[in-house]
Amino acid sequence: MSEHFRVEGGARLVGEVDVVGAKNSVLKLMAAALLAEGTTTLTNCPEILDVPLMADVLRDLGCDVVVYGGTVTITTPAELNHEATSPSVGKLRASVCVLGPLVGRCKRAVVALPGGDAIGQRPLDMHQSGLRQLGASSTIEHGCVVAEAEDLRGAQIWLVFPSAAATENILMAAVLANGTTVIDNAAREPEMSDLCTMLVQMGAKIEGAGTSTLTVHGVDKLEPTQHRVIGDRIVGATWGFAAAVTRGDITVRGVDPHHLDLVLEKLRMAGADVSLVDNGFRVVMSQRPKAVDFVTLPYPGFATDLQPFAIAMAAVADGTSMITENLFESRFRFIEEMIRMGADARTDGHHAVVRGLERLSGAPVWASDIRAGVGLVLGGLCAEGVTDVWDVFHIDRGYPQFVENLQRLGANIQRVTAPPEH
Repeated sequence: MSEHFRVEGGARLVGEVDVVGAKNSVLKLMAAALLAEGTTTLTNCPEILDVPLMADVLRDLGCDVVVYGGTVTITTPAELNHEATSPSVGKLRASVCVLGPLVGRCKRAVVALPGGDAIGQRPLDMHQSGLRQLGASSTIEHGCVVAEAEDLRGAQIWLVFPSAAATENILMAAVLANGTTVIDNAAREPEMSDLCTMLVQMGAKIEGAGTSTLTVHGVDKLEPTQHRVIGDRIVGATWGFAAAVTRGDITVRGVDPHHLDLVLEKLRMAGADVSLVDNGFRVVMSQRPKAVDFVTLPYPGFATDLQPFAIAMAAVADGTSMITENLFESRFRFIEEMIRMGADARTDGHHAVVRGLERLSGAPVWASDIRAGVGLVLGGLCAEGVTDVWDVFHIDRGYPQFVENLQRLGANIQRVTAPPEH
């Protein structure tokens, strides 16, 4: 038996929604707890499937992990197991972020190649290159990344692309290296700054958080800490797009609106009335959205994670939109499912042209990743009839209380257990 979401379109979403901690932050913060012996406590954690999966990864490394509601407590032993090869590692992409802490703390690591969303290739070349520049050896053997170093030393590292995961791994190895490391063309995402904040609380010496150059002065030892995870800007943006496609009125709290400056500007361009409120923002759409073009780029550009929501809005917008995907080649798989719902969309390489329609039509569709699944639900909210979204375990990996939040906003959506109708 398989779960799916049954969505009946036509409702205008109205109300408030609270956003909790960021998926793209909490998993990296959990990995960072490996760097210090003792107990680290994380609060404002999202109750999503990936958190207990990451907890299993850490347990296999020797940690005692307790997940209770929005709090995760990680007790790291003096002696860690350096092999992360359990089945949980293969189920989520973020498991690769234990590589840097293990090399930094244990001077050796064996990490199974990770799994996660089917959105395209995400090679580990930059992770390995950065570790090598810090003095480690790194190879791929028997489906695992194997890294080892007698002594990590500071280095000048330039990333060919501002990869968040590569920056995080190199940073977490460098905090315990001898000397100073400079990471140029580093990722600038708010989640990266959140990791830097926690590492500094643990005793790391890091300069330049939030900029493209990180300077890390290695220290001998870190201490455990308590840290509150920043609000999830991707989830926050989801609700902004939900207001736009349903011509609704949604107030989002629990996220820094300045982490979404470009997104909110795009919603204004589409015709929404966007205002800032205490600890969040409000999006009111009183008309059919206007067509807007989108180009995905690393932060502070438009996030690739938001591309399916942009396409969902474009599918019902007045006019024709062009969406350019610069980061992941398989993101456009989502469009094939939107076409099942009647969307007028064409792809050519990394460009998609979407001509908006007044309404989509309900259909059975399948989620290929977290954001694609949510994009299909957004499409179903503005479709005539019923849309069944299958493989919703993807959505559960990134969105706590997703169906319940939509119901509170007025959506007609149910979680249904039934055999799939292929």
